[in-house]
Amino acid sequence: MSAARTTRSIYIASPEGDTGKSTVALGVLDLLVRQVRRVGVYRAVSRVPDPPSSDAGAGAPRDHVLEMLLSHDGVDVTYEQAVGVTYDEVHADPEAALSRIVDRYHAVAERCDAVVVVGTDYTDVAGATELSFNARVAANLAAPVLLVVSGHERTTDDVRALVRLSLAELRANHAQPVGVVVNRSGPSVVGTPAARSLADDELPVWTIPEEPFLQAPTVGRLAEAVGGRLMLGDPDLLQREALDLIVGAMSFEHVLDHLSDGAVVITPGDRSDVLLGLLSAHAAASFPSLAGIILTGGYVPHGMIAQLLSALGPRVPVVSTPMGTYQSARAAAETRGHVTVTSSRKIDVARALFEQHVDGGALLARLDLPRAPVVTPLMFEYGLIERARADRKRVVLPEGDDDRVLRAASTVLARGIADLVILGDEPEIRARAAELGLDISAAEVLSPTDPEHVERFAAEYARLRAHKGMTAERAREIVTDVSYFGTMMVHLGLADGMVSGAAHTTAHTIRPSFEIVKTAPGTSVVSSVFLMCLPDRVLVYGDCAVIPDPTAEQLADIAISSSATAAQFGVDPRVAMLSYSTGTSGTGADVDKVRSATELVRERRPDLSVEGPIQYDAAVDASVAASKLPESSVAGRATVFVFPDLNTGNNTYKAVQRSAGAVAVGPVLQGLNKPVNDLSRGALVADIVSTVTITAIQAQGPAPAPPASRTESKSQEASA
Repeated sequence: MSAARTTRSIYIASPEGDTGKSTVALGVLDLLVRQVRRVGVYRAVSRVPDPPSSDAGAGAPRDHVLEMLLSHDGVDVTYEQAVGVTYDEVHADPEAALSRIVDRYHAVAERCDAVVVVGTDYTDVAGATELSFNARVAANLAAPVLLVVSGHERTTDDVRALVRLSLAELRANHAQPVGVVVNRSGPSVVGTPAARSLADDELPVWTIPEEPFLQAPTVGRLAEAVGGRLMLGDPDLLQREALDLIVGAMSFEHVLDHLSDGAVVITPGDRSDVLLGLLSAHAAASFPSLAGIILTGGYVPHGMIAQLLSALGPRVPVVSTPMGTYQSARAAAETRGHVTVTSSRKIDVARALFEQHVDGGALLARLDLPRAPVVTPLMFEYGLIERARADRKRVVLPEGDDDRVLRAASTVLARGIADLVILGDEPEIRARAAELGLDISAAEVLSPTDPEHVERFAAEYARLRAHKGMTAERAREIVTDVSYFGTMMVHLGLADGMVSGAAHTTAHTIRPSFEIVKTAPGTSVVSSVFLMCLPDRVLVYGDCAVIPDPTAEQLADIAISSSATAAQFGVDPRVAMLSYSTGTSGTGADVDKVRSATELVRERRPDLSVEGPIQYDAAVDASVAASKLPESSVAGRATVFVFPDLNTGNNTYKAVQRSAGAVAVGPVLQGLNKPVNDLSRGALVADIVSTVTITAIQAQGPAPAPPASRTESKSQEASA
């Protein structure tokens, strides 16, 4: 069967430019990677040269839309493979170009289960025939069309007329519309009953509101537009979006009246009074945080003013341009922003808008796209996000002075994963977030020295630790530590969970939980698992991070806790108690410990599928299992792996992570009354987002509790 009949594709087309089609394509791409294993991206016509055949050299401009979509974790297609033809080729010979588009598409489709095809941008306007050409391409690719039109500054009647004219054009060229997205819509269109009548009765219509932030250029793009160079400030902050443009050619007291958060001020380079005033206002907590300053006319500060600026060391970018003030303002005003690979906040906002306003399930149903029988890492990740959003919990992040935490917080809030409390000095944290171009306005920022909370937390901590001789005075000192403060919030119900460790040790993060949150009923130890996301399934490894040399009793606890964690995250638990021998073939203290632990699990949880002692190959390989344990319901198909000690577990998870390309999510702490999770100090922003998501899911409800038929040990708590 040919790839054209087996690969499901969708063509994103527009009848005009500036519709925000790329953000819709990103949302559709997110939908598809949750559904199928291999997703491709294809740009039918690109306005830049195709790199393999271009004579422009390595420095030739590339298609920012294509690069952004190809950077998605779920896509494994190169830039060269993803380009169909150029506009020049279409103009020179439309029929030959169409033939090449189809041929190159099939080369992508052969390796993918679904392909997102992005139509033309109307940047090289070909007149009314451009939509017709897109329709012909879609028909030849047998790809249904998702039509994207702009609602910007249009009435409902204007949009309806454009939609119906566009649909008629698509159908006249044998393309099959599958739905309509009215992007950049105003309040007169978004969510109104009239929006449902924008197309014919057989097509769904979704409206996405205008979001000016997505159109905002970065300070760096403005600097390029005016031919400027960075004179002062942090070059990393050139990636901040400019939300407003202000010409500051008046006296500074009047300039001050017009300042706003995220604004770029354009002012003559010889107005040192304005420059110094702007830097002072930017540094003041009660004044707006500027995105940048552009000095015009080629003038730059010199002499004592230059020395003063150097001593101040401002982080806000200050750009110098030879252009005059009028020319600079005009060039800046004509500069549009794009959603690019580096604009992480714009990507978060675009995804959130699509998820909130487009019924993804309905769109997938119209594509008739069957769900893949395997679970890829991205499918697993998106499934977790959907679960977290379904019942939002409140998570505290104690390390508010870490930029990674602020970036992760911006993503978590934008995507609606959880509500957040960030610990730290509120003016400093909000100023830094604004400086980084992040939106954390929905988060509560709380000082760990807040007197009201400190008194309450100190009284409770002194009560909990009275048996250790804790005094109220000493407790006041302890609870101002961010880890203790955050843990007390969780204990007292002011937060549902905590994530920390990006800037602190594991011991610093989890020791307070041993003292305050304590272990869950029926559990003697706090342990951990890693969720190992392989290309086609998710496995659970425990314990790989907490208990160095567990006893048989502790191994049984780890197995029971790990099976509950697996079930909580959608993995059917089949538990393998790992050892260097399988069944009764080996003897010795280490294998006897695993054998005893296995019997304890069977006694305490007869409902669990558990096998042990068992070697790793017999646990995962059906052929090995058939010869070593042919009657076992776990051997050859285990999903939960309990390692005999930390040395084995930690090395195995890292070996599998590096050698098999698995995504290791964790460590996920288990056994506590309430969720507290630790981060690696080398954690990336994505790691922090994943851990917050997991913590939120843990907070939604406890994993199934084991029978209370045993004596609970307090070994970890006693040692805390």
